[in-house]
Amino acid sequence: MLAIRLQRLGKSGYPVYRVVVQDAAKHPMSGRIVAQVGSLNPHSKEVKLDKEVIEKYLKNGAQPSPRVAKLLADNSIKLPDWVAKMTAKTSKVRKPEKWRKLQPKEAPEAESTEALAEEVKSEEVKSEEVKTEVAEKESAESAA
Repeated sequence: MLAIRLQRLGKSGYPVYRVVVQDAAKHPMSGRIVAQVGSLNPHSKEVKLDKEVIEKYLKNGAQPSPRVAKLLADNSIKLPDWVAKMTAKTSKVRKPEKWRKLQPKEAPEAESTEALAEEVKSEEVKSEEVKTEVAEKESAESAA
């Protein structure tokens, strides 16, 4: 079976790719290709494809890699129905309830003002109790 895939060329840190047709059992770097049908420079976003030759190989059953299938679709080359389309990856968040940034935000000012109001009320109640106790002691001392 034939595969249409990318073959990496270029120097270290600056890759350039060839779009090649080769036996699917061979490694892309083996050098044994059936045909070179295009090139891709990811740095300049330049894509050159030989549409007629690619369509010929696709009609004869060559399977494009997912990245090549996306390149072909972007360059308006009609893919057969049996070609697997590349889908967008979706990540699933594990245990989102533990993430601090996903927790509902509470108003810290409202909580602090409520807490202060409760403290003030409790201190007022305590001070009134102390005043009544002092008044009772004074009245008991003056009566004695």
